[in-house]
Amino acid sequence: MSSPQHFLNSCSSTSQFHLCVSLSGLFITLATLLANPVLLTCICLSRALRQETRYLLVANTLMADMLFLIFNLTTVIYNTVRAQIPWRVCELITAVSVIAYCCAILTVTLMVVDTYTAVRWPLQYHDILPPARTRRILVGMWVLAAVYPFIVLILMEIHRSTSHEKVRVCLALISFSFLQIKDTLGIHIFFFVAAIICAIMICYCYVRLYMVTRTQGIWQSRFSRARVTLLAHAVLLLLYFVPGFVFIVELYLFDRKDISQELRVWINTANICVFMLLPRALAPYLYGMRYREISDTLLILVQRNRRPSQNTVS
Repeated sequence: MSSPQHFLNSCSSTSQFHLCVSLSGLFITLATLLANPVLLTCICLSRALRQETRYLLVANTLMADMLFLIFNLTTVIYNTVRAQIPWRVCELITAVSVIAYCCAILTVTLMVVDTYTAVRWPLQYHDILPPARTRRILVGMWVLAAVYPFIVLILMEIHRSTSHEKVRVCLALISFSFLQIKDTLGIHIFFFVAAIICAIMICYCYVRLYMVTRTQGIWQSRFSRARVTLLAHAVLLLLYFVPGFVFIVELYLFDRKDISQELRVWINTANICVFMLLPRALAPYLYGMRYREISDTLLILVQRNRRPSQNTVS
């Protein structure tokens, strides 16, 4: 396995590239952190939206994305300014980021299953996925997403003899490099199998949705609402899954001695600061345009805030 110190030295030698990409990631993160709370506020303040399963799933996705963005931004800032942080803090940030990322993937997968259920069994839909059951499923989803990362966190604590050591670069690749080979293989299997299962479920639901609705005429127009919605959601799902597969490639390349460290650093930086942020930057705007109830609620809130100011001026 490659030396973590060698990887750290490569990070320092590509600091200019890292800084440019980090600044791009910073702007994307700030744009997302400005939009997500607005949509969450609309869902939380509307009783009608809180009683619908699809909006609970949207809210959970937005919360998971915000949590991931906050911890990812913290990591990027620490790495950019080369601030020294304890290994335990780095490992905890890595674990929470992985939990938030996995929870977002599970939630968007459940959103596709929810859409399929609503179309396939419209009369029984509210009995199958009522809001109370959806909340329990979401809690279980967070627990499921947290189990494996915390197991890896415990393993990293066991295998490290100097847990009080401070580092200047906090990356998941470096943290995982201190595990034994068999544990690293388990990380490969966990990410790959989880991604494949979610991808198969999404593809199955979309294929079944098309087969169920193809006789209803909603697909005939080239620019029909169904086609546009499917295309937008498919692109968003693809962007959510791409960073996970890139991370699997990163774990594989980290063990290869014939791959330059510079290339590994570039791939890791681009994945953290671009690929992982793009779907989260597009998600709030896509949800705001796709769900008319959210945009209508936002307009109502804006109009309510304008009325007092107008009365004061008059």
